[in-house]
Amino acid sequence: MRYISTRGGSPALSFDEVLLAGLAPDGGLYVPETVPRIDAATWSAWQTLSYPKLAAAVMKLFVAGTIPDDDLTAIAEEAYRGFDHAAIAPLKQFDTDLWVMELFHGPTLAFKDMAMQVLGRLFDHVLTRKARRVTIVGATSGDTGSAAIEACRDREAIDIFILHPHERVSEVQRRQMTTVTSSNVFNVAVKGTFDDCQDLVKAMFADVGFRDRVGLSAVNSINWARVMAQVVYYVWAALRLGVPDRSMAFAVPTGNFGNIFAGYVAKTMGLPIEQLIVGSNRNDILTRFFASGAMEMSEVVPTISPSMDIQISSNFERLLFDMLGRDGAAVDLTMNRFRQSRRFEVPIEVLARSRATFSAYSLDDDATRAAIRAEYRATGEILDPHSAIGVAAARARAKTPGLPVVALATAHPAKFGKAVEEATGVAPKLPQRLADLMERPERLTVLPNDLKAVQDYVLARARAVGAR
Repeated sequence: MRYISTRGGSPALSFDEVLLAGLAPDGGLYVPETVPRIDAATWSAWQTLSYPKLAAAVMKLFVAGTIPDDDLTAIAEEAYRGFDHAAIAPLKQFDTDLWVMELFHGPTLAFKDMAMQVLGRLFDHVLTRKARRVTIVGATSGDTGSAAIEACRDREAIDIFILHPHERVSEVQRRQMTTVTSSNVFNVAVKGTFDDCQDLVKAMFADVGFRDRVGLSAVNSINWARVMAQVVYYVWAALRLGVPDRSMAFAVPTGNFGNIFAGYVAKTMGLPIEQLIVGSNRNDILTRFFASGAMEMSEVVPTISPSMDIQISSNFERLLFDMLGRDGAAVDLTMNRFRQSRRFEVPIEVLARSRATFSAYSLDDDATRAAIRAEYRATGEILDPHSAIGVAAARARAKTPGLPVVALATAHPAKFGKAVEEATGVAPKLPQRLADLMERPERLTVLPNDLKAVQDYVLARARAVGAR
């Protein structure tokens, strides 16, 4: 399996090289040269596998030639051992054709654990074999950071620096990052938005001298390994609900587009997914794109679903690459235009192709609270604001009667307890293992939205600098 850049200007790499590289040198994102196709007999054979064994079977297709099968199976088994539900990603029925898949049973109570627990162990495996050290720098709108820190804490070959927007994540999200005391973990609160944090990370990758000096790598969903591991739970849900003998749909609360893009990859592999529904909050750049064909930035508006407070959905570039016929030069031109003018538009035939699979729906904060309240009254289930947007999008945009729709529940409701209590009158409690989270001391550094300031901070602390 070889990987190419969405912008066509970087050489093809193997999986282990892509894992450590994160972003391509030309600024693009890595994608498989060819997505593997799975036949109906294989889908059927996978129906009896446990979640870890299914994860190993799916990921094997993307790591071929770089990680031995036995090692990959051991990585998957260890990654999901600490989840607090035997099914790992349990399904709950909310309505005749509506199911909710809970992806928050990992150590940090968010769907990011589903991939990140694998990613940390993949890094360990590859770095040990190569006798290398890396510096991970990532941006988070809330959940990626804590999941990445949990996956990478105390690992000898890794230093991890996580940038989050100062005072723009929930208190639980912040504390899950800043109360980790491991010496290889560094939290940076940037005075800006998530998009600013993401831009700083991309700028550091674009600075070749800095990148090489610190051994820069990524855990954001710009890293293909994250997407690869997320494909698994789409396959898991589909097999639980009767695939390959029926089709289905998924609804996904979406910010950076990595989560739902994994569903698109599963569909490309042959999983019979008829529809992928994008759920947005007031920062609805994706909803507007699928309505008009124009991707147009506006200002980021803080909401009660902060993990979706994004106006630059990085992983959309991977979909754009496919929509533009896998033409790297065309993607490069389009993304540069987007950066310069904050807008681009695709031809009507490209929009039509995307609409054949994707639908979109957005809710403001009042509508999100109403959705939380409605589901609680109808089902007794409590949803966090992001998950509620996914369920509302499923109810609003499911296009085929009788087709099962799975909405992804991406976070435990206690991570956004204030919003949930406002909507339902019920204050959700953190699991016992996190009961003292609000009393734990925090450790973070506040920095300006300035590339040099952040780079200097990393250079002064990354152990890879002294090792080179």
